[in-house]
Amino acid sequence: MIDDFLYGTAGHTGALAEVEAAVRAAAAAEIMPRHRKLAAHEIIEKSGPHDLVTAADRLAEEHLTAALTNLLPGSVVVGEEAVHADPAVYDALGGDAPVWIVDPVDGTRQFVRGESGFCTLVALAQHGEVHASWTYAPVLGEMAVALRGRGATLNGTPIRSGAPAPGAVLNVAMSHPDYTTEAQKRALLGLRTEGIAARPCGSAGLEYLAVARGAQDATAFNWEYAWDHAAGLLLVTEAGGAQATLSGAPFRIAGGNDLPFSAARDETTLQRVLAALRTGG
Repeated sequence: MIDDFLYGTAGHTGALAEVEAAVRAAAAAEIMPRHRKLAAHEIIEKSGPHDLVTAADRLAEEHLTAALTNLLPGSVVVGEEAVHADPAVYDALGGDAPVWIVDPVDGTRQFVRGESGFCTLVALAQHGEVHASWTYAPVLGEMAVALRGRGATLNGTPIRSGAPAPGAVLNVAMSHPDYTTEAQKRALLGLRTEGIAARPCGSAGLEYLAVARGAQDATAFNWEYAWDHAAGLLLVTEAGGAQATLSGAPFRIAGGNDLPFSAARDETTLQRVLAALRTGG
């Protein structure tokens, strides 16, 4: 079903462009008109002061849910805001139907501050495998698309993650302290070592894009919500990078991973980061 949608009988369809258009339309209609113009009542705390949702998040997800399921009849949506309202929605990741995994505004805190470092993330998956992804940063004017087995592009141009120079200090974006428990902070202490320069992450989607384009060496995260990671992990791997959990197994979008996990520009960098993480805790 997904293969027919993405590739068609002749191997070429307009599906990728149609999804890209839907993502751009949702941002244009619901996100950008509210950028730097949010009213106080349009910002709500969920679990705490660092876990925010805005009218833009909610309305963009509703827009995308309607558009994406219309493009692929029989598909379902696992969106961050829908799962917040009904956690059972997340179970669709383990079902048989094609699943659109949606984070309408990844980097909500940056969006609320009026900054540019946020994006919309969409991934298409089935049976636990991500087949395609879209990462759109509207203020930055960047659209990254990845298709399983067919590479990754940024604004239509192929991108490759490459590899750090031998012996170079690794630049690693890690889970932000505001979003980690004390136990999780301890698990990330291994990154505080010679040869690694670790910093708190911003938008997860943009951190993955930085790895995919070779502007950053790796990420290290210890939360596993699929909407934050599905799109970016495919983007990195299709750009030539690598990803794995602490056990060495690939990250599973349905959950149950051995955390923390990492995505990196190449396999050697990935193994260096995982080795450092194993010394934490």
